Formats: sequence, structure tokens, C-alpha cells
Amino acid sequence: MDAVLLSTGFLVGAMVGLTGVGGGALMTPALVLCGVPPATAVGTDLVYAAVTKSAGAVLHHVKGNVCWPVVRLMAIGSLPAAVTAIWFLGWLQERGFDYSPFVTTVLGIALLLTSVVIFLGPWLRRAEQPTRGVSGRWSTAAAGALIGALVAASSVGAGALGAALLLVRHRSLPAIRVVGTDLAHALMLAVVAGIGHWQLGAVDVGIVWPLLTGSLPGVLVGARLAGSIPESVLRPAMAVLLMLLGVGFSLGGVAN
Repeated sequence: MDAVLLSTGFLVGAMVGLTGVGGGALMTPALVLCGVPPATAVGTDLVYAAVTKSAGAVLHHVKGNVCWPVVRLMAIGSLPAAVTAIWFLGWLQERGFDYSPFVTTVLGIALLLTSVVIFLGPWLRRAEQPTRGVSGRWSTAAAGALIGALVAASSVGAGALGAALLLVRHRSLPAIRVVGTDLAHALMLAVVAGIGHWQLGAVDVGIVWPLLTGSLPGVLVGARLAGSIPESVLRPAMAVLLMLLGVGFSLGGVAN
């Protein structure tokens, strides 16, 4: 199993380095396809994400690439929503319900949304002008709440959906600050949701270390290959892959 997890970590890391697509959209489906129960795959990936995002978030903070007021707005919505989603999963668990089918469906929805965001990526910066003032702040918090609930239930969406929110609602942010701000928020969300899943007993620490060991060299290999394949090919291919996985998980076929 360790060899499979090492290979999975390497392949997912390589795809992240090559495409920039967040690990959750790739890692959680990969774990499920490797036979890990959906609930455990989600919780384990959140812990994995918290570890992998921490160094990048700290580095971006040191370089001044994190817009903390925007992170706070997103977190006002996302963190309470994540806690609520975890509470709901715990409520189901306490009553003897297997919440894996629910997690699988939400995972499918999150993958579909992520695939749409990847398709629309080149046009997001040309989307509507951001709404300023109170309504703009509340729309950021509300969108953060949706992201928080999705991430807590599926581990997917913190990166891609968070970046989409920033590109549409905070277009004044330079690209590097979009990356830093999105990463800082994604780290906070992964930590909170990961702790929640840990308390539910849905984290397999033994899986995390092989994934980390495989993914780190994978990211380096993918980063070196970046640019060798045109983005006009990579982006649609990744979006189609995630869309197919999203449909499969939504219908329950992949997990079963």
C-alpha cells in the first residue's frame, strides 16, 4: 500500500506542479480510487493540505503577498461554515448514519464547480467589476461560507474556488497577492476542517506521510515540466478530467 500511496503522492504532486491545480481536487479522488473510504480520504487530505500549504503561506506572508483584510472577510464566512459542516457530519455519525454517501455527493459537486472555474479561468479577470462597500464585503463573506462548507465536506475547492472569488470580487489585487491571499485562507480552512475530521476519527495519519514523501519530488518534476505543454491544452484537459470525476462521484459510481 505504501508504494501505491508514494506513487499517488508523486503523480498528484507532479500534476500540481505542472498545472497549478490545487491538490485537494486531485488527491481526494485519487485516494478514493485507491480504496480509501471517502470520509477518511477527505479528512486525511485536509491534514495533508494543511501541512503542504503551511510553508507557502508563511513565505507569502513574509514577502507581503497576503492581503489579510480580505483573508479575514473570507474567513468570517468560511470558518463558521466549515465548523457547521463538521458538526453536521458528527451529528450524522452519532446517530449511526454512514455519512460517506453524503461526502461522496458533495465531493462530486465540488469537483464539478472546480472544473467550471478552471474552464473559465482566463475570463475571470475580465468579469464584473467588484462591488465596493458593505455589499461587497458581505458577498465575499457569503462566498467564503459556501467555500468553507464545500471544503469541510469534500476537501475540494479552497484553492480554485477561493482564487476565483478573489479574481472576480477583488480585481485590484495583483496576481501574486491573489496567490498569497488564497493560500493563507486555504491554510486556515484546511487546519480548522482537518481538526474537525480528526475529532470525527476520519484521518489516517499513516497515509499522510507516504503522500508527502511522494508529492514533494513530484511537485519539483511537474514544475520543471511546466511550460513544455501549452496551457491551452492543459487547462481544458484538467477541467474535463475533473468534470468526469465530478459526474462519477455525484452519481455514486466512482466511489462504489
